[in-house]
Amino acid sequence: MSQVYVSQHPLVQHKLSVLRDSATDHRSFRELMRELALLLMYEATLDLKLSPKQVTTPMGETMGVKADETIGLVPILRAGLGMVEGALALLPNVQVWHLGFYRDEKTLRPVAYYNRLPNTATVQLCLLLDPMLATGGSAVAAVDVLKKWGAPRIKYVGLIAAPEGVERLSAAHPDVPIHVASIDERLNDVGFIVPGLGDAGDRQFGT
Repeated sequence: MSQVYVSQHPLVQHKLSVLRDSATDHRSFRELMRELALLLMYEATLDLKLSPKQVTTPMGETMGVKADETIGLVPILRAGLGMVEGALALLPNVQVWHLGFYRDEKTLRPVAYYNRLPNTATVQLCLLLDPMLATGGSAVAAVDVLKKWGAPRIKYVGLIAAPEGVERLSAAHPDVPIHVASIDERLNDVGFIVPGLGDAGDRQFGT
């Protein structure tokens, strides 16, 4: 579990509690997802590679640094879209690619329906965005795609995970760090996280 990071930031825990509340409306839900994504992105990028850079200030010269990795955001459609705006607030110049999976409600297995990645990897670090790590099927399938694409470094960034999803993603891809706001109790018999927050896509889009 050394690659699993659960945020202990007080603001993350506060905002997550409001997000869970069934009384939280669609607009507030989207705003909270954006804010949580920004906070979690800060923690997920603590180990970005840096290189030295000479900087001229109004008072003279100094040595600074610059981020030295090309970064891509990869939201899993559709729920992952709600995390993109917050991530872009912190990383405004990154590339954004999309992968689409839906979960077969009978088998609970992911079914790919959208992939517009170019032929070869264009980034050094992929931040995979998906608010709910439930069964882990979509996350594992997405990482499979990104590795086949040639992404050298991948991180998963989500809001809530089930122990089953964490175990499945960690077993399939132990080199992929997992950053979340909470690991909840379990999955129910239809593959939803308990206590969770319901369907993240439905709640943010009002469907």
